[in-house]
Amino acid sequence: MPAPQGAGVVQHRGVLDHGAATEGGSQPEKLEPRRKRRATKTTSRKRSPKTTPDKRAYVCSVRLNDIEKQQLADAAAAARTSLPAFLARAGLAAARNPEFAAASIAGERELIAEVFAARRHLGQVGNNVNQIARAINLGDRPADAQLDAVLNAVRRATERVQAATDKLLESR
Repeated sequence: MPAPQGAGVVQHRGVLDHGAATEGGSQPEKLEPRRKRRATKTTSRKRSPKTTPDKRAYVCSVRLNDIEKQQLADAAAAARTSLPAFLARAGLAAARNPEFAAASIAGERELIAEVFAARRHLGQVGNNVNQIARAINLGDRPADAQLDAVLNAVRRATERVQAATDKLLESR
C-alpha cells in the first residue's frame, strides 16, 4: 500500500517516516519552545527563621465538623493568624490556666457528667441530713457546729447542682 502524500517510505507496516504522528504520538516537526526559568528572588525574607529551640517539631491532627471548623477559622481570621497558629496559641493559653480552661472548654458530655456528679454529691449530703433527723427523733441533740456544717454542705451541693444545670442549659 503506498504511503499518503507527504509521507516518506514505509519502513514498517502502518508506520510513516517523517509524517504526522497519529494516536497521540510526538510531532517531530513541532518542537515545544522551552519555558524561561523564573528569576530567583534577590530580596530577603521579611522575618528571620525561627531558631532551633523555638521551632515546633511536633504535629497534632484534629478532627472537626463543618461548623466547628468555620467557627475556628472565623476566630483565627479575627485574630489575624492562620488556623493552625490560632489552635496552637489557644491551646497553650488554655494550658497555662487549667481551671479556667476546664470550665470553658467542657463539652456537653462533660457537663452531663458534672450534673450527675453534683446530683450524687447532693444525695450524700441528703444522707447526712437524714442521719441528723433520725438522731433528733431518737432524742439526741447534735452539736450546733455539726448542724452548721451539714447545712453548709447542703447549700454547696445545691449550688453545684444549679451551676451544672445552668451550664448544661446554656450550651443547648
